[in-house]
Amino acid sequence: MSKLTRREFLKFTKYGLLTAGLAAIAGPVIAYFYPAKLEETPSEPVLVSPLSELPPGSSKTVRFGRYPALVIHTQDGLRAYSAVCTHFACIVKWDGDQGKIVCPCHDGFFDAQDGSVLSGPPPTSLTSLPVSVVGDEIYVGEAA
Repeated sequence: MSKLTRREFLKFTKYGLLTAGLAAIAGPVIAYFYPAKLEETPSEPVLVSPLSELPPGSSKTVRFGRYPALVIHTQDGLRAYSAVCTHFACIVKWDGDQGKIVCPCHDGFFDAQDGSVLSGPPPTSLTSLPVSVVGDEIYVGEAA
């Protein structure tokens, strides 16, 4: 077995670093041309949680296709909306103390009962999503 010379070691290191650098550049380029499939809205209902884990006055944000959904358990029942603000696409949150949906970016407020704009800059209401309870599980979205 022969010893590795200094010149061979440097040559091996140079080509190894060159290969790693090209792979680091090629990966994102290939991913750009072949992006992951993202559905705007899922074709199947999305499981939110068991009903027992979402008491009245609470909410949960879940992945719903390309954008998240906000599911709120109000005193009048379950409501689900797109969690994307209609102003600048910030993610809205449920404020149980105020009983409103809040956009933290520009102080937009939405009604929990119908998603309508209460105040602030959002131009339109939140998109309402169908919500259902099957057994003890909450689902958002329509069945295929």
